Amino acid sequence: MNYKKILAVLFALAAFTGAGSAFAQTPYGMPITLEQAKKAMAAAEAEARKNNWNVVIAIVDAGGNLMMLQRFDNTQFGSVKVATEKAHGSAAFRRPTVAFQDLIAQGGVHLRLLNITGDASVFEGGVPIVVDGKLIGAIGVSGVTSQQDAQIAQAGANSLK
Repeated sequence: MNYKKILAVLFALAAFTGAGSAFAQTPYGMPITLEQAKKAMAAAEAEARKNNWNVVIAIVDAGGNLMMLQRFDNTQFGSVKVATEKAHGSAAFRRPTVAFQDLIAQGGVHLRLLNITGDASVFEGGVPIVVDGKLIGAIGVSGVTSQQDAQIAQAGANSLK
């Protein structure tokens, strides 16, 4: 990454600090356990099946490392990467990815957020998993609308509260 890109990302993140600030203050905790990830996956899957939505669900630990990934039958393979990036972005920036999407929709200086590179997504559907006031991981979903993806992700995250 060159210096211009690094500066653009830093400026974008500076503009971003107000969005989802309650989450941004959440400290990282111990990484999600496999049992917790299974519970969150089951809850997210139940929400998707209840609505007949074919999706990919990705769960990462507090460091953004993939813990679990599930792709429903007939879900486009492009959603594998998108769901993983939503989960990673939510863990990395300690907030739901809808915060990125909302700021970008405002335009202006917030369009700098489009310079976020790597494994983070700027689309709604990534949700932090917070247990006992600490971020232990995140869940990302892709396959239906961004709002529906977020609904599924939230169901998974809520299962560990």
